[in-house]
Amino acid sequence: MEEIIKVENLTKDYGSGRGVFNINFDVKKGEVFGFVGTNGSGKTTIIRHIMGFLKTKQGSVKVLGMDAWQNACEIKKYVEYIPGEIAFPDLDSGTTFLNNYAEMLCLKSMEKANMLIKRLQLDPTANLKRMSKGMKQKTAIVASFMADKDSLILDEPSTGLDPLMRETFLDLVLEEKKNGKTILMSSQMFDELEITCDRVALIFNGHIVNIADINALKNSNVKYYKIEFNNPLDFERFKKLKYDITRIQEQYNQVTIKIVDDDVPTLFKKLKQFDVKFISEVKYNLEKYFRDVLNEYKEEKNV
Repeated sequence: MEEIIKVENLTKDYGSGRGVFNINFDVKKGEVFGFVGTNGSGKTTIIRHIMGFLKTKQGSVKVLGMDAWQNACEIKKYVEYIPGEIAFPDLDSGTTFLNNYAEMLCLKSMEKANMLIKRLQLDPTANLKRMSKGMKQKTAIVASFMADKDSLILDEPSTGLDPLMRETFLDLVLEEKKNGKTILMSSQMFDELEITCDRVALIFNGHIVNIADINALKNSNVKYYKIEFNNPLDFERFKKLKYDITRIQEQYNQVTIKIVDDDVPTLFKKLKQFDVKFISEVKYNLEKYFRDVLNEYKEEKNV
């Protein structure tokens, strides 16, 4: 598949362990690729290099085969962007801003913009500077999506949206994905990345720790089971068995174990020897997967 974004060995060292280090990934045409990580982990630094706002000192960043810094103006003809920190020009209203932006883009119709305004329940007549964070975010979403460019780069785009509007926004992302758009989206929310993305990169302290394939994750043979025993004796006996226990709650005589599908029948057979109060499967998801990966990474790096 065609590579829309390719980042190789990108390093931006701000000193004192801050920055991004040896970053490698690509985003294929029609793919939704996600970043997740805590504040300061490096998501925005990587995105600013892709947008051509920062010049690479080590490594390379290419978009559509072009150098992201040298060809930044050309690239922006095909890539739309929502920044993590939105700063609008000093205009009297969102309507004026959207009309001016549509004129700059040479849009022949505001049909898509009006559809987005309606679905996001945006009042664009409000003064830009007096808008709430959520209203500003909606205005930025309308501006970027109405441009109808082939690729979107979204830096924590759902920040400030209420839960219902966040659902609407995720629906819009999925619709753009269905239309073949290429999307790179950063977030701190595992669920929205799991819903929309094909692959997600976990970033920690400026390093990509892991890139998860969402389809493979959903079809994983790893399972988690929460088991509670009726008495402390059986609880203690079970703990001595060679199962991968991920959580212990002694006050409830309860354990959570990690197990592969092939070993589940044996588990249930062994549990017949214990006085079990209940057993329930805990759904495996992106957050649990990355927590496991991060714990292993921290142990390996001693951090």
